[in-house]
Amino acid sequence: MAEATVQPIAKIEPPAAYASSPLTPINLILLSLFVFILYLRLKPSTPQTLPSAPPPTVFRTFTPPELFPYNGLNSMPVYLAVRGRVFDVTSGRNFYGPGGPYANFAGRDASRGLACGSFDESMLTEDLDGPLDTLQDLDEEQREAMRGWEERFEEKYLVVGKLVAVGSPEAEAAKAQQ
Repeated sequence: MAEATVQPIAKIEPPAAYASSPLTPINLILLSLFVFILYLRLKPSTPQTLPSAPPPTVFRTFTPPELFPYNGLNSMPVYLAVRGRVFDVTSGRNFYGPGGPYANFAGRDASRGLACGSFDESMLTEDLDGPLDTLQDLDEEQREAMRGWEERFEEKYLVVGKLVAVGSPEAEAAKAQQ
């Protein structure tokens, strides 16, 4: 028989390892995410704008007729008085301005109405040129309610003046200074 020549079997080697590229889709996504987060951390922040300060208000003496126009109509601020102190309640215009639940107190002495818990017009002094309401007939519970309202106003609103009767020495002195 014929001798067969045995030829060595060629070794089949696995293909050379592919060089891995750093630009795989997952690496690109991670790199993009890293760059974005780095940008957010290092970007200059926009300076905060502080709210503008309200215009300065001069403490003054009001008589009831002088206080009356400060009822929120015609772009006027909203003032009301409690126990002779006039508060600027313009920031609470939704409550004290036109159409608000306490609108009848705007530009007026609200002491009696707040003390009695009543929003009726009858709680307000009708004669603006007459004497101020002395509140002498209020009982202790009503006085306490009025003080509570006054404390709330002190905490929340600016005192812009005091309320005096028409023709009082303080009113005359205030007129002379103007």
